[in-house]
Amino acid sequence: MPALSDSQREALMAELGGLRRFCYSLTGNAADADDLLQTTVEKLLHKGMPEDAHPAKWSYRVCKNVWIDELRSRDVRQRYPSLADEEEQSPSTEKIADGEREIAAVSAALEKLPEEQRLALSLVTIEGKTYAEAAEILEVPVGTIMSRIARARKNLLQHYSPPRDVD
Repeated sequence: MPALSDSQREALMAELGGLRRFCYSLTGNAADADDLLQTTVEKLLHKGMPEDAHPAKWSYRVCKNVWIDELRSRDVRQRYPSLADEEEQSPSTEKIADGEREIAAVSAALEKLPEEQRLALSLVTIEGKTYAEAAEILEVPVGTIMSRIARARKNLLQHYSPPRDVD
């Protein structure tokens, strides 16, 4: 595949905010999300993408695959610690919504959702993707996306408890 065309590069740049939020929905913490975003963009810039590929959809798919590779790598490092490089562990997760109780309550509820529901919900409701686009990114049928979102919304309401004002 050739390097990114100017139009693909511009589309990728326009999608970075949404791609970062998607990274966060995959990883669950800001440090891993930033690392995943950087790795994804580096891979896209280095390997390029097909001319006929939709840049946003392609970048989300690459991101998802990079994360799957990272999870597999972590699993191997945990199973075989003697084979893993002796690298420093990433710092502990910072509270993303420190001082913003509403965001913290929503984040906690989102984290309780099963991963497949959280990803589908994030792509459609946060990123504004259509059901068809989300289905293509996650490589599942559109009906599966619709079902996951319905279950995610129901589960989210069960796990969400809005913070009370302290007056």
